[in-house]
Amino acid sequence: MLILGIDTSCDDTSVALMEEGRKIRSHIVSSQADLHKRFGGVVPEIASRKHVEQIDVIYEEVLARAGASAEDVDLVGVTAGPGLIGSVLVGLCFAKGFCLTLDRPLVGVNHIEAHAMSIFLERDVDFPFVALVVSGGHTIILLMEAPCRFRVLGSTRDDAAGEAFDKIAKFLGIGYPGGRIIEEMARSGARDHVAFPRPMMDDNTCDFSFSGLKTAFLTYAKKHTIDDSTINHVLASFQEAICDVLVSKTIRAARLANVERVVVGGGVAANGRLREAFLERSRQEGLEVMISSPEFCTDNGAMVASLASFHAAAGMYSGLDIKGYSRMAIR
Repeated sequence: MLILGIDTSCDDTSVALMEEGRKIRSHIVSSQADLHKRFGGVVPEIASRKHVEQIDVIYEEVLARAGASAEDVDLVGVTAGPGLIGSVLVGLCFAKGFCLTLDRPLVGVNHIEAHAMSIFLERDVDFPFVALVVSGGHTIILLMEAPCRFRVLGSTRDDAAGEAFDKIAKFLGIGYPGGRIIEEMARSGARDHVAFPRPMMDDNTCDFSFSGLKTAFLTYAKKHTIDDSTINHVLASFQEAICDVLVSKTIRAARLANVERVVVGGGVAANGRLREAFLERSRQEGLEVMISSPEFCTDNGAMVASLASFHAAAGMYSGLDIKGYSRMAIR
C-alpha cells in the first residue's frame, strides 16, 4: 500500500509518500521559521497563506522524488487537528480534493496521536506505553493502550513547554525559534545558577503548568541584570526547570499507569538536554524510554502516513465530510 501523508497543522508544510506505513519513499518538510522570526512566534494568517502557496508544489516534488504518480497512491492520511485551524484546513481540503478526484480512501488523523506514534517510523513498540508529546502548542501525556486507542493522562493547564521557551526568547530578544536558541546558549551555562520553581511537580496529577515558571523568569529578570556573563547560566537554569518537570511528570504517569515503556515525541523532544535527562532518569527508574529521532520530532507527513496505516488496518476510514478542529477533548 502506498500512502500519501499530509501535515499542515502549524507552520510546517509537510508531505510524505510511504509504503505500508514503514518505508519512506519520499518526504519533504518545508519550514516557515524565517517568515515568523520577526514576530517571535507563529502568525496564523501568514502560516495558512504560505501553506496554500506551497502544498501543491511540495506534493508534486514528493511524487517526483519517489518516481510515482497520483494514480499510484492507495490511501491518503492527513492531519485533521488539533492545530491552527486555518493551517489545518489547507491540508485537509487538499487531501479531500485528491480523494474525491481519484476515488481514494481518506484517513483524518489526530496530530498529537501521530506524534505519540512517530516512534513506529523507526522501531516497533509493544503496547501499552505512555507517550509524552511536547511541542510549541502541546504538552500532553497519553496512555497508548493499543493501535488507534489512547486516553489522556495529563496536559498543560496553561502554556505549553515550547511556548514558554519561545516567549522567554522573545522577551530577551535572542531570536526564534526560542527553544533551539535557548538550548544552544544553555550548553555553556550552569543549570543550578538560579533556583527556578518546578510548577506542579510535587502534586498528585499528571498535569503541567508553565505560566508560573515564565512569570518567575520575568520576575528574576526585573530584579537582576542579565548580561553576556550571566545569560547562558540563567537560560540553563530555566531549561533545567522545564526538563525536570517534563521528566518527573512523565515517569509519574508511567508508574500510575503501571507501564514500563515511555515514548517521547514532538518538537521539544529534539532538545538535547531533555533527551539526556530522560535517559538519566530512565536508568534510575528502570524504565525503557524511546525518543524519536530529531527529524521525526518536528511536524511531518511521515508520521501522519504511518498512523494512517494503523487506522486503515483497523478499517477506520474518514468520510469526505470530516471536519478540521483546533482543539481536542482532554477530559
